Amino acid sequence: MGYPQIEHHGAKDGVTGSCHQLDMNVTTSLLVDCGLFQGDDASIPSGEGGSRLPIDFPLDTIKALVVTHVHIDHVGRIPYLLAAGFEGPILCSEASAKLLPIVLEDAFKLSFSRDQQRIERYIDIVESRLVALPYQHWFTLVDTDELNARIRLQRAGHIIGSAYVEIDLDYPQAGESKRIVFSGDLGAPHAPFLMPPQPPERADILVLESTYGDRLHEDRQTRRQRLEAVIEQALQDQGTVLIPAFSIGRTQELLYELEEIIHTRSVGASSLANMLPSETVPASSASVGASLLANSTTDRPPLPSEERAGVRETIPESGITSERVGLRSKETSLAISSDAEQPPLPQRERAGERGQKTAQNEAPLAENHSPDQSTTNWPELPIILDSPLASRFTAAYRELKPFWNQEARDRVQSGRRPLSFEQLITIDSHSDHQRIVNHLTQTARPAIVIAGGGMCSGGRIVNYLKAMLGDKRHNILFVGYQAKGTPGHAIQTYGPKGGYVDLDGERFDIRAGISSIGGYSAHADQNGLVGFVTGMQQWPTEIRVVHGEQRAKEALAETLKARYIDDNKDVELRL
Repeated sequence: MGYPQIEHHGAKDGVTGSCHQLDMNVTTSLLVDCGLFQGDDASIPSGEGGSRLPIDFPLDTIKALVVTHVHIDHVGRIPYLLAAGFEGPILCSEASAKLLPIVLEDAFKLSFSRDQQRIERYIDIVESRLVALPYQHWFTLVDTDELNARIRLQRAGHIIGSAYVEIDLDYPQAGESKRIVFSGDLGAPHAPFLMPPQPPERADILVLESTYGDRLHEDRQTRRQRLEAVIEQALQDQGTVLIPAFSIGRTQELLYELEEIIHTRSVGASSLANMLPSETVPASSASVGASLLANSTTDRPPLPSEERAGVRETIPESGITSERVGLRSKETSLAISSDAEQPPLPQRERAGERGQKTAQNEAPLAENHSPDQSTTNWPELPIILDSPLASRFTAAYRELKPFWNQEARDRVQSGRRPLSFEQLITIDSHSDHQRIVNHLTQTARPAIVIAGGGMCSGGRIVNYLKAMLGDKRHNILFVGYQAKGTPGHAIQTYGPKGGYVDLDGERFDIRAGISSIGGYSAHADQNGLVGFVTGMQQWPTEIRVVHGEQRAKEALAETLKARYIDDNKDVELRL
């Protein structure tokens, strides 16, 4: 029997464009993901720079599309798939069914049209095709005398809603059966919000991702400490820390970790204040950081006192209208000044403490009482989320609390808000975005900006980079994988050497500081990938290693081969 067969329409020789077709028999197939190519993957091999066609394979046998998760490199070609004539159902997890229309609306705007009526018609079509599957439940796809096919989704631990796919194929007339598993993107253990993936019981054929097949990640505690330390160091340069982040998954994890840092620092500050003589603690010492963006002028009008979660307001002087999530009261206002001649902040102020008295009857903290004299005042540091798409996903994440892990739910039960804490400021409109870019460029006030565009090839992060890459006061912090051929990879590689990067056809010298934290990857490392295989009761006899650069694929295959030899098992490895 010649079936099943697997065809790879993406992510076979790279890390983007995931798309795999499982041919179950001559007339029936299943498509697993339909993602967008990015970076070098987007060019046709030996095609003199030509772009890969969105859909270059026949659709006549494809009965359904199953989506492992909603990252653009796994779903970005769905608009083209529908335009090419695909009319089957789109199967995904319950959480992905809520997130996928948001992703595809954005993809449709970028690829086809911004006409609102067309967009609404398109989203209606997508939503009518969606079939939301609970985890761990079998769904019958085909039931005939020749073929019985059913699929089951299991938690993959990559982002909310992510799944790996188990497919059982039974051929009654031939008396044969096969179980095929597509890993999708597997997550690292101990990820915020997510329960870790558990290996399947068995697989005959495994299609396995290998993004980090050649390396190991730092543990979660180390990465949070490194995040805190890297930001502390960066802010000593008296500038802004820019973090390019994917709108879904990475952004929410960053907010979760930043809230933890702020909470820990706030508890520490409260404990210190309780130990100090009351006359040495200024009345407003707990609110000296958010105003760092423009606090050198004393006649700036305060924001209205009703500054609470979700209040839409206009920031004085800048005219910026934004959704500010839970900033305290007027003492912590983000008053954006357009004064380009503002002098640099003194050392004490950029370390999170004002260098002058906050009121006539207030004195600064005594020098010998502060354990963090040269560090940032985290409880008051503005965290700016500048990505409308990321804001929509963050709101959706908050609505998906039933899919959070126990730790995250416990935080909410204790009264904390991991995704809507007081220092979080979200920027909505493009005009407000441009004002914020201009203000931070001109004043270099301490702030953390999380902007959409994880590989710096698009999104609002590009405008920040154009404005700030040439200024050594600013810092770029990478917390995610940068595919070859993307601006992010160029900045990460050549920035520390004083190189340059091309953005929108223009060359920009890199003088800003560049840092990377690998422990924030949402992908399993080599140990996680190997554990996914060896944790099965019945190891697969065929493994197709995909979704990785060549060295990562080779390193993972070599390690898997060694484990099979140690256990006296046979395996066919395909790269």
